[in-house]
Amino acid sequence: MLHGRQAEIAAIDELIARAHGGEGGALVLRGEAGAGKTALLDRAASGAGAMRVLGAVGVEAESDLAFAALHQLLRSVTGLLDALPGPQRAAVRGALGLAASGDRFLLGAGVLSLLAEAAAPDGLVCVVDDFQWVDRASADALLFAARRLGTERVALLLTVRGDAPVKGVPSLDVGGLPEEAAAGLLDAMAGGTIAAGVRQRLVTLTAGNPLALRETVRRLSPDQLGGREPLPDPLPGGSRLFGERVAELPAPVRRVALLAALEGDLGTVLRASGSAGRPALDELEAAGLAHVTGASVRFHHPLVRSAVHESATPAARRTAHAELAAATEPHAHDTGAADTAATDREAPDTGAFADRRAWHLAGAALGPDEFVAAELARAAARARDRGGYGAAAVALARAADLTPAPLTRAGRLKDAAVAAWLGGLPGRAQSLLAEARRHAGGDAALESQIAQLRGRFELNSGDASEAVRILSAGSGAAERSADGLALLADASEAAAYVGDTAALIEIGRRAEAYPEGFLRDAVAGVGAVPAGREDGPGLLRRALARTGELRDAAEFLWASAAASQLGEADLSAELIGRAGRVARVSGMTGQLPVVLEYVATAERIAGRLAESQAVSEEGLELAREAGYVNTVAAHQANLAAVAALRGQEETCRRHAHEALAIALPHRVGLRAGTAAYALGMLDLGLGRFDAAHDRFCALVSAGPGAGHPSVVWRSTPDRIEAAVGAGDLNGARTALEAYERWSAHAATEESRALLARCRALVAPPDGEEAIEGFAEALRSHTNPYEAARTALLLGERLRRAHRPGEARARLRTALETFRQAGAEPWARRAHAELRAAGESAEAPAGSVLDLLTPQELRIAGLVADGLSSKEIAARLFLSPRTVEYHLYKIYPKLGIGTRTELARLVVLRKAP
Repeated sequence: MLHGRQAEIAAIDELIARAHGGEGGALVLRGEAGAGKTALLDRAASGAGAMRVLGAVGVEAESDLAFAALHQLLRSVTGLLDALPGPQRAAVRGALGLAASGDRFLLGAGVLSLLAEAAAPDGLVCVVDDFQWVDRASADALLFAARRLGTERVALLLTVRGDAPVKGVPSLDVGGLPEEAAAGLLDAMAGGTIAAGVRQRLVTLTAGNPLALRETVRRLSPDQLGGREPLPDPLPGGSRLFGERVAELPAPVRRVALLAALEGDLGTVLRASGSAGRPALDELEAAGLAHVTGASVRFHHPLVRSAVHESATPAARRTAHAELAAATEPHAHDTGAADTAATDREAPDTGAFADRRAWHLAGAALGPDEFVAAELARAAARARDRGGYGAAAVALARAADLTPAPLTRAGRLKDAAVAAWLGGLPGRAQSLLAEARRHAGGDAALESQIAQLRGRFELNSGDASEAVRILSAGSGAAERSADGLALLADASEAAAYVGDTAALIEIGRRAEAYPEGFLRDAVAGVGAVPAGREDGPGLLRRALARTGELRDAAEFLWASAAASQLGEADLSAELIGRAGRVARVSGMTGQLPVVLEYVATAERIAGRLAESQAVSEEGLELAREAGYVNTVAAHQANLAAVAALRGQEETCRRHAHEALAIALPHRVGLRAGTAAYALGMLDLGLGRFDAAHDRFCALVSAGPGAGHPSVVWRSTPDRIEAAVGAGDLNGARTALEAYERWSAHAATEESRALLARCRALVAPPDGEEAIEGFAEALRSHTNPYEAARTALLLGERLRRAHRPGEARARLRTALETFRQAGAEPWARRAHAELRAAGESAEAPAGSVLDLLTPQELRIAGLVADGLSSKEIAARLFLSPRTVEYHLYKIYPKLGIGTRTELARLVVLRKAP
């Protein structure tokens, strides 16, 4: 019976009931040791009814073993892996030691998909006790899934001791029992023999902690319970609750208890303890301190383990670790009766015993030891290969502590920093890298690698201008080597983020010293064009000619930068799309949130606002999980721009201000400029031409870190339109002259269309020149959204020229496109012009696809591309069941019943 837990039970029952009904979720039960969290989990598991139950327990001794908890939780449902999308299946198999592949984001999505499969048909309850001791790799994957359970029939319950952070999951405090419930528990334990004053005193002294109440009553005499003798002062607490019981054990039993406290695997404990093992475990069970479950030794409560550990001397702990290390030698598993228990369960992976051995060797070490350090480094490599970056970072940091040679130690610290970064621990990564620098000892190759990492860390989460300085200096130290060119490329990227044209020019000049190749030509060309050099466009064209050879997402982004520098925004967007597809297929841990910055921007520029919003929402979530602060600003800025085009003023301002709060102090001019551009577009769309003109002009004068030349160039057509609307024709002509210079080397149809539109805007309003210019632009447009804006401007001019019949056709086309894009301010403007041109009908209803959410619209688009539910799930880091759930919601919204009908609607929507 659970005393005084009605509120907690009600919250758990509600979570499970919602999950059974198809609305999954997660909950953290948070409280001190002994508060009764485990009892609540047991009650949830026993009350799950027909729902499947999966469980795991975090064990401190296994907290450094990658995926130990995940294997414990999922081992009974690995038969469902074939239902997962291929990339997710490979990642989960890698984590469970069934394959040699792993990726952090794909693994999280794979765990989500596997839980969804395990939930069929009646739902699933997952309980994970002592989550604070779950290994980092398992915790990351479980939390990734926990934050995305909304459409799954899964209830996930975690218990956490104290203030251990569990990001993104709601928590419920489990405190001491109320006085009446605590008194009821005491009476139930002691059969009503406790004196009222003693009962009150015990409740007060234990703060109602159920475990403390139980253990205290166990050791009090009848006279103490009856108030005839005084209570102990003080009452034991924490691990001291069990300290006396541990101290009373015979020495051989305490030795085996210590082995079990350091290693949960039964077979290993038995091999290490020899003939004394089984009798000692029997005695521990009889004393109520531990129990054997399957192939594991588990203590009655984590505080028992703490009491055993604290009662041992440091020398005894080292000896126990050495014995356990010997018991995990490869030959130790070959024969012997003790091995039977170890084979009762599948090992987490083929290297599991090697990992355990490495950590036991480290626990036995008295000082630096290269052999032990190398074993830990190998364990880290195994964890890293499976996507367990957090575990790899811990193992490499410990390996570095045990490494005698300074340069080897620095290299391991550097590798630990990389693993910590990829594991979403940017603060830990920075401190490890700083320590690596102290031990690098003038080794040029190692110092250049450390410089590159420092620069990347700053670029992703720190001061972008500092990244330029670090990377530029590092490239000088590694000049003429492959590392030097890579550093220069990173320095150029950082300078582009800042908006530092002078640095771009200098970096491009230095890149010319390297042999010709795609990356060299791209970096050199990106610097040569703003310098006004005649050979700049040729360098960029030569780089773009190699795009057929590119395979990596980062290379496609460089190709996109080359196209952008040439003024070809449409080609740039196409190359960004290719980068996004490559990143998703390969996983690209650590790179995907950054790639999605550009994908979301390309979708917005193409007028696919719902798709852009969905990509940025996904990228924002992944960037927060990865700790990429500056990427968070990028997605916030893009969301502001999308909201601006939709006329959502409050949403636009909120996202823009959140982006600026990061971008300005971090000197990320590209993102600060985008946020400022969003505010200008908000004003322009709502017809506030003066305000829009002021904002666009401010962008031109913003220096590096606060603005960006690319944002100025891309927004110049909007600035010209705002200037004309505000009556500043001189300002419009000045902007046009700048835009003609920037577009001088552009060769795509869309770039020519935008230039023609800008020229038409500044042409005399009453002549044919403007009308002919807009018509020329319309003939060249390849971007339907920009074509609609030109059609609106042409329709306005035709109406004012008293040609309403011609105007209506243009305005009708513009209105339909704006409605489909969700660009409501522009649609209202087109509708008003249409009515002024004599169109009496009401504004046509938007596309039926407007009924879909951004996520549903993305899924519909992928269905139209011919992708299966599994393939869509792999693209969007969802489970296949979630994709099917969304389709189940989409069909009745649209009045259809098949994927073919859905694809037809999407194709019609995209048709010009």
